[in-house]
Parts: sequence; structure tokens; C-alpha cells
Amino acid sequence: MAKRRVRKVKRKVYKNRLIIVFIFFLIIGIGFYNILSNSSTGSKSLHTKEVKKEVGKKEPREYQARLFMVGDALIHSALYQDAKQRDGSYDFKPMLEFIKPISSKYDLVYYNQETILGGESLGYSNYPRFNSPQEVGDAFIDSGFNMVSLATNHTMDKGEQGVINSVNYWKSQDVVVSGQWTSPEERDEVKIYEKNGISYAFFSYTTWTNGLETPVGKEYLNNVYSEEKALNDISKVRDKVDVVLVAMHWGNEYSLGVSKDQEKIANYLSSLGVDIIIGAHPHVVEPVEYINDGKTFVIYSLGNFISDQEGTERLTGLMMELTINKKVSVDKKVSVTICNPKADLIYTKSYYRGKRNFKVYPYSQLNNDLLANYINYYERYKGIVSSRYPELVWGITGE
Repeated sequence: MAKRRVRKVKRKVYKNRLIIVFIFFLIIGIGFYNILSNSSTGSKSLHTKEVKKEVGKKEPREYQARLFMVGDALIHSALYQDAKQRDGSYDFKPMLEFIKPISSKYDLVYYNQETILGGESLGYSNYPRFNSPQEVGDAFIDSGFNMVSLATNHTMDKGEQGVINSVNYWKSQDVVVSGQWTSPEERDEVKIYEKNGISYAFFSYTTWTNGLETPVGKEYLNNVYSEEKALNDISKVRDKVDVVLVAMHWGNEYSLGVSKDQEKIANYLSSLGVDIIIGAHPHVVEPVEYINDGKTFVIYSLGNFISDQEGTERLTGLMMELTINKKVSVDKKVSVTICNPKADLIYTKSYYRGKRNFKVYPYSQLNNDLLANYINYYERYKGIVSSRYPELVWGITGE
């Protein structure tokens, strides 16, 4: 009996020890699990904070707009006669069919409407006092053009009514225009535009009027340049926009060089903060360059885009591309650069002795049948345009 009791006691003690050991390891296990759990939870919380920090982090922002420019739409009678349809309407779109695949790919697309679009009621006319069908504008809009300079030496060719008709036409289109107005209030209105997050202002001035002055008190009909006027206009917008563009009708007709007056005006506009100056009036190409330590890019003359003038110089024009880059830092500082200037040449070709089937060709699509010795002409005008900016890149495809 004594031995059995001893065995029972030993078994009981042994069981108790096992229970104690089990409880001990259970407690340790629970503690270890809590440690791991807390550790895991802590890592998760840290990761979540990091994620939140990344989400809330302010990043610098970048914006870009590409600008495409061509010169004068100088609509002689041969052009609108060629565009006339059997029903009496006008279709200029086929004349631009080789340009549209290029121009339609840009954000801002500029040209100079040299002749007034006074419409049919005033009678279409040729040099020296032009009046052109409004279907000219339709064709350019169809090709992607959305920025038009209207202040020229031919603005008053059809008097006040010509300007009224022109302004009313452009008001009906979704484009940015400057240079002609029908009231002083319209002329003085501050207009700010936006493209791809880049704000800009656009002005058009002419230094020539062909002696056709605007009526006293109606100077708003044609925006004739003066330093005072430019200062007043640009000072209203310079601190409100990223980019200021000015179209200047200036220089000497058929001169391939830059005049002193052009240089003077360019430097003055640059001092006011103008970023891009786009020149017209000479009807031939002229040099391009950066001035004022790179603050302003100047195209002294894009030449004719489409016309019926005589001679290769006057039938050759310039296409230009610029990239506008805008960067906004984390602390909201804005920097804007005008960069990547590219150029190429275009040529207006008509067929047959009756001057029919006018087409504007990029020089890259020419051959000796279209223009004999076209390669020599290309090199010559390329040299003129690049003479003040040898780094200019040649070749424009719209890509």
C-alpha cells in the first residue's frame, strides 16, 4: 500500500510538473506572439505613414506647348480665282494639303493674314487694295491654325467696313486674333489665353499703313505700333501670364537683311518682357536669333506663306517651330523657357500658264520638276535664316 501511495504521489507530482511546464511555455508563447504582433503592427504603421507622406508630397510640375508659325497669306486675284467653285463659293483647302499634316499637330499654330477678309459684299480685289474671301480663313482653320495676326499695311484697304467685316468673321471662329477691332473697348480689353497649362498674351502691331490712315478717333481699326502703345499693352499682362507673343509688321519689303528699325523695336519689346517676336511684311525670309541674353526669340521675317508674287525669293517662306516649357517648383516658383527652335522652308507652286492649282510645298517634298535647282535655293535661304543663329535645327515634320 505504501509503495502504491508513493507511486501515486510521484505521478501526481509529475503531472503537476507537466502542467507547470505547459503553462510556462504557454505564457512564453503568448508573450512572444504579442511581441511579434506588436512588431508587425509597428512596421505596418510606419509603412502607412511613409505612404501617406509620399501621397502628400508636393512634386514640381511641368507643362509644354509647341508653337508652329508661317508667314503671309497674300491673296492675289489668281489665288481666289483658282479657289472659286462652280457654285460661286471658294475652297482654298487644297492649296494647303501638304501643310495640314504638319501644322495640325501643334498646340499653337500661327499665320499672318496679310490681306483683309472683307467678304463678298465689298467686292474681291487685287493689289494695291486687296479684299479676300473669308473662305481663306476657313482653309487655315481647317489646317489647325488658331492664332492670327491681323495688323498689316493692307488692313484699311477696304476702309472701316472692311475691318468690321473681318472682325465679325474672326469673332465667329475659335481662334486667337489681334490687330483689328471695332471699338476702343475691344482694343483695350485685357485678353489672357491658356494652352496646356501655359498662359499667354498675344499682340499684333504694324509699322506700315500704305498711307491709309485710320479715321481720327477710330485708331482701334488697325493697331499701328508705338513704343507708348506697346508699353501700355504689355505692362497690363506681363505679370499675369507665362508668355508674351508679339507679331510685328515691320522691316523693308524684299530685303533679306535686318534693318536698324527692326533691331531697335525688337530690343525695346524684349526690354518689356516679350518672349517671342514674329515678323512679317518683307515678303522674303530673314534671320532668326535669340536677343537680350536669350530672353527673347526673334523671327525677323517668315516671308510669304502663299502668294502669287514673282520670283523664287518671294515664293519661298519659312516654317518655324518653338517649344514653350514651363516648370513650377514645389515652392511655386515658375520658370519658362523658349527652346528647341526648328526651321524649314516652303514654296508656293502654281501650274500651267493660267496659274492654276496653287499648292504650298515643304521644300522636302520638292524636286527639280517642281522647282529647278531647288536644293541650291534651299541652301541659300537656309544660310540667310541661320546667319545669326547657326545652331538652328533644320527639318520640321510635326512629330
